[in-house]
Amino acid sequence: MKLANTSAIVTGGASGLGEATARHFAAHGARVTLLDRDAARGRTVAAEIGGHFAETDVTEEGSVQDAIDLAVKNMGGISVCVNCAGIALGIKTLGRDGAHPLDAFQRTIDINLVGSFNVARLASAAMAKNEPENDGARGVIINTASIAAFDGQKGQAAYAASKGGIVGMTLPMARDLASLGIRVMTIAPGIFMTPMLAGLPEDVQKQLAADVPNPARLGDPEEFGRLAGFIVEMGYLNGEVIRLDGALRMR
Repeated sequence: MKLANTSAIVTGGASGLGEATARHFAAHGARVTLLDRDAARGRTVAAEIGGHFAETDVTEEGSVQDAIDLAVKNMGGISVCVNCAGIALGIKTLGRDGAHPLDAFQRTIDINLVGSFNVARLASAAMAKNEPENDGARGVIINTASIAAFDGQKGQAAYAASKGGIVGMTLPMARDLASLGIRVMTIAPGIFMTPMLAGLPEDVQKQLAADVPNPARLGDPEEFGRLAGFIVEMGYLNGEVIRLDGALRMR
């Protein structure tokens, strides 16, 4: 599958890893539709890359189905789905203010894990209608986990659980969709220079970068986009999680 011949949807495409992925794909000839709740920023990015935008709540079935229908209408189909939408909350299981609010835990799971599955399952239904390529390929789904799935830190119980769930569903989802020619992969990024980290003080950024063995810096979202593009074109990659973290292991 060549990136230039694909029609991709990217959740969380208005910023961070999703935006970088959308820009990389579009720069290499792919047709792209951004799915995001930030309509203003989403439309701006879509216009800049010559793509499309659909205001979407990944936790709502109807919202995602409408977005997929729009993407199919505008692009003629969907062959790639990249799930980057997500949130990260820092709350301890038991802190000074009491026990971890249950609604905050549920919201994290709903957006990061349930949202990714919701988009993936509906995107796979659209992909299943594609004419197969010579090797039987009809589509690729790329989900975003995190190294927190393996090395969760204090205050990351909800986030780590949500990302661990994404890791856990990678292989069974790949097996579920294998007969349809749809591959499923997961990227587990380390510490990347996303808008959230960009707002931290410079000394904090430097400390985070110093913890990365090699190269000793924060990840560039463009690197995430390039890896996603590589996965699309490397047809023998399936059912696996790739850490993109400079060999960082959180202690």
